[in-house]
Amino acid sequence: MKYQALLFDLDGTLTASGEGIIKSVQYALRKMGMEEQAQDLQMLRAFIGPPLLQSYMKYCSMTEEQAKQAVVYYRERYNVTGLYENRPYDGIRTLLEKASEKGYRLAVASSKPEELVKKILEHFELAGYFQVIVGSDKDKLKMTKTDVIEIALEQLGMAENCADAVMIGDREQDVIGAKTAGLDCIGVVYGYGSHMELKEAGADYIVDTPEELGNFLEV
Repeated sequence: MKYQALLFDLDGTLTASGEGIIKSVQYALRKMGMEEQAQDLQMLRAFIGPPLLQSYMKYCSMTEEQAKQAVVYYRERYNVTGLYENRPYDGIRTLLEKASEKGYRLAVASSKPEELVKKILEHFELAGYFQVIVGSDKDKLKMTKTDVIEIALEQLGMAENCADAVMIGDREQDVIGAKTAGLDCIGVVYGYGSHMELKEAGADYIVDTPEELGNFLEV
């Protein structure tokens, strides 16, 4: 095996979470009086994956204070309903089973608040495959993907040999976070990012399906 550990993103990599995220972003925007933005479906898709605070500021031209309030509104809906508007991708459970049998150490490194990451994985009975599950601190809205990846590596005991781990994700933030932390990154285009986005961000490899990912990892 080229790698010893696999770090997975959650949204767009393990689960198809777009419905719950988009509806919760819309809920927040409407509470902020931004109905026009709430109807921009192309813009709303960009919220799937990256940290919310930065996305509200980037895509909706909010100030930091406005974005913090939008995150509060988002959580009103997402933390109750949105997280279950979600499903594992076809083939993911099989991939995780085979990767475990092959001897890979498995971790989740997500920008979503850690409490919700664990709740989603437990709901879909995926949590048991992972030695380490790391999400963001809900009170630290400026945490980066690099921060999350580095915490996961530390918990895996691989902070000093991170070249033996690889990040697997669907958005440019996964690639940039991995590169900054010193990891290779496998981009997956069955999620919410495009081949071009992942290539331009510098993904080392790009795969189209969970099955292709399994083939690449030789599981």
